[in-house]
Amino acid sequence: MDRILTPREDQLTSMLREIKVRSMVYCLSDFGAPWGFSVGRSPVAKFHVLLRGSAALTVGDAAPVPLTTGDLVVLPHGTGHTITDRPGSPVRQLDAIVSECPVDENGRMSYGGDGSRTRLLCGGFDLDPALPDELAEFLPPVLTLDSGTGMVRWLEPLFALLEEQTQAAAPGAAAIFAKLADVFVAQALRSYLAAADGLALPAVPDPGVARTVKKLRSRPEADWSIDAMARSAGMSRTSFTTRFRAAVGQSPMAYLTELRLRRAAGYLSATTKSVREIARLTGYGNEASFSKAFSRLFGRPPGEYRREPLAAPRQATPTHPESAAAYHQT
Repeated sequence: MDRILTPREDQLTSMLREIKVRSMVYCLSDFGAPWGFSVGRSPVAKFHVLLRGSAALTVGDAAPVPLTTGDLVVLPHGTGHTITDRPGSPVRQLDAIVSECPVDENGRMSYGGDGSRTRLLCGGFDLDPALPDELAEFLPPVLTLDSGTGMVRWLEPLFALLEEQTQAAAPGAAAIFAKLADVFVAQALRSYLAAADGLALPAVPDPGVARTVKKLRSRPEADWSIDAMARSAGMSRTSFTTRFRAAVGQSPMAYLTELRLRRAAGYLSATTKSVREIARLTGYGNEASFSKAFSRLFGRPPGEYRREPLAAPRQATPTHPESAAAYHQT
């Protein structure tokens, strides 16, 4: 029997259903190893689809993420990044590469050496209507969906069509690429954001608390404490805790814990990252403490949630700051 959605879930589901992605294809690149390019941070959201071959994605100081045929990379905040054929290959700014190897009239570009070939579709996108800030902030800097996810397998016919179009230099191919990218990106965002239920707060009227909430959403994995949060808000610990609860409806640590776990649920729904990796990405020191906290909120362990992500979470997050801190560490 289908599960009945709660009013909050139904509102979020309706919002996500209305999201329309408008993609712009920058180029279809044919790279020969060795190759590498970097893209600086910008306000434009970006995506890459690896159509053939392999590559490595690096964001900030994080370890390179291997990519293979069928993988989709979404950078919803326009975060700067580097993509190479393998870690350690020489890297150039993408603008310099395009200046030297211009994109042709069909939106195609070739670059690199004589080694193994990789075909990559690169583009940007915006959303209509735009996401509310509280949902946009919930999105991670990079969302990588590999070809093993159920979502990508569902999109395999579209990937096949996309690959078919890359074989021909027919006029209008770029427009077809953009329409197909609309589907890939929209489904990735919807799958991840479905886990945000309950965190889409209305505008927080207290400026100091609002500033801290924004920081928590952008970096929930950081080593936050009540004192650190209070400093970011420019308040004493006692004043901050009281005002946070009044504005948000939860204690600071309870909100942070739920934010981390719902971000983890997003990764479980939309990626094949291991539970250990998701624990690290969401601020947990080990897999055991993460799994225990996740089970308390969602009523089942991460692996079971991944197989059936739509079950309702338990409303079990503690509301007292000290007990919430203990809850997070268990």
